[in-house]
Amino acid sequence: IGGGKQLPYFRDVLEENPAMGWRAIRVGLDRPGMLRRQLRALIRATEGRNLSVMFPMVAEVAEFNSAKNILDMEIARARARGGELPAELKVGVMLEVPSLMWQLDALLPIIDFLSVGSNDLFQFMFATDRGNPRVADRYDVLSPSLLSLLRSLVEKCQQGEVSLSLCGEMAGRPIEAMALIGMGFRNISMPPATIGAVKSMIRSLAVAPLRNYLGTLYDLPDHSLREKLRAFSRDHGVIIEDM
Repeated sequence: IGGGKQLPYFRDVLEENPAMGWRAIRVGLDRPGMLRRQLRALIRATEGRNLSVMFPMVAEVAEFNSAKNILDMEIARARARGGELPAELKVGVMLEVPSLMWQLDALLPIIDFLSVGSNDLFQFMFATDRGNPRVADRYDVLSPSLLSLLRSLVEKCQQGEVSLSLCGEMAGRPIEAMALIGMGFRNISMPPATIGAVKSMIRSLAVAPLRNYLGTLYDLPDHSLREKLRAFSRDHGVIIEDM
């Protein structure tokens, strides 16, 4: 909720920069009654099945802890009322705010999974409004800096044995998806229309040579690694369809 996702029963709040304003977990923590009702509904709907709860737009571990405390309250409430609890409860975070990258050592031991919200994370990294046509193309998601950040995240999650995924426009384009797989991502989400092209790329890809090649690129000063990755795909017979 917030940013580009407004609710009709919320009073309009005019913000100069809504993408970085009152949205997502910030709304939930400021309106804990609403968040409790949402979590209560999730717990009741589970009816003994597995439940995974992901908190979005978390900027620091303290925010996650506050939200997790509210979830714990609702679990305790359901138990006291004799309700059927989830058979398994997993709690995670969507990484959209760059500041959280520097708290991973404190965050990873207390979560079960982490998902990269690539659209917001990347526009915040480059201070670039992706909805503004004058600046939206000033950076490339295949820049060395972004790929280095994602590779560092993969390594941290592997060490902490935390499940990692990525969602957003990046995962739905074959050349970008190829880079993600080469870095170690194994769970990515995309619009249905792009699944075929990404699947063709995956079926034609040998990961080990790509992983080794990427290891030579992270420290380059290039604006983008796109053409280098395209050249790799041509040299290794990887099927890349332009989207």
